Amino acid sequence: MIDVGAKHRPGPREPVTIERREPSRLVPAVERREPSQLALAISDIREGLAMWQLWGTLGWHDIRQRYRRSVLGPFWITLSMGIMVAGLSVLWATLFQLSIPEYLPYFALGFIVWTLISSLVIEGCTAFYGSEGVIKQIPVPLSVHVYRIVWRNLIICAHNLTIYVVIMLVLGIWPGVTGFLLAILGFALLAVIGTALGFLFGILSARYRDIPPLVMSILQMAFFFSPILWKPESLPDRQYMVTYNPFYYLIEIVRRPLLGIVPDLTTFATVVGITLLTCLVAGAFFVRFRKRIAYWV
Repeated sequence: MIDVGAKHRPGPREPVTIERREPSRLVPAVERREPSQLALAISDIREGLAMWQLWGTLGWHDIRQRYRRSVLGPFWITLSMGIMVAGLSVLWATLFQLSIPEYLPYFALGFIVWTLISSLVIEGCTAFYGSEGVIKQIPVPLSVHVYRIVWRNLIICAHNLTIYVVIMLVLGIWPGVTGFLLAILGFALLAVIGTALGFLFGILSARYRDIPPLVMSILQMAFFFSPILWKPESLPDRQYMVTYNPFYYLIEIVRRPLLGIVPDLTTFATVVGITLLTCLVAGAFFVRFRKRIAYWV
């Protein structure tokens, strides 16, 4: 007989295996640390240098805008300075009873270098608050605004140096290859110092707007206390005005090589020391207050 219910009879049950799963281990999330202020400041300086086409174009554009629709253009700066150098050289050479061929190149170089130094300091005060609109609207490194000012003043200084080229040709002065190379080194050190002072005074002036007129007053007084119009030999009993005057060394690091005189070791050591000191102080200020500049301007 056929068992009809065999189809519906349940077969033997298979053993059910239960898999044991180990409890999942929670992987702790990696904490993302924000970069330090030192790293951000170094990145700002490095990225600003990489954007040399931007600040180079802006610096040249500033000069062209200043002398827009002018026939001589930027050479008006050179012409006005040349007239001043010629007039003051005749006046002070007569007062100090010096020969004009001896005094003219000395004063011309001193005045050209002093104009570069004072312009770097004074315009460095406006590096940030003078670029308020750009800082608040365009995300570019803050160092770009300092490089722009330094580059602009180096271009103006290059125009002014044509005055000394004319003096060299007329008086037959030749500093030699060594003199030119040492002068280039001196200008490079001045550019580094000017950049550091641009950061330092730019930050201070963004916070305290009384800094620029105070700096201008100090520089006006320092001009007469520095050996630009007068020679150190003319004040033998007041050599402290030369020894303890930092502007003397900053001027001599360029003036002596172009006059055919190798600067002494003291001048080199002092300028290098000033360079390191200004870079350290300006770097510390930039690391500490970089993130506040946008709120101060």
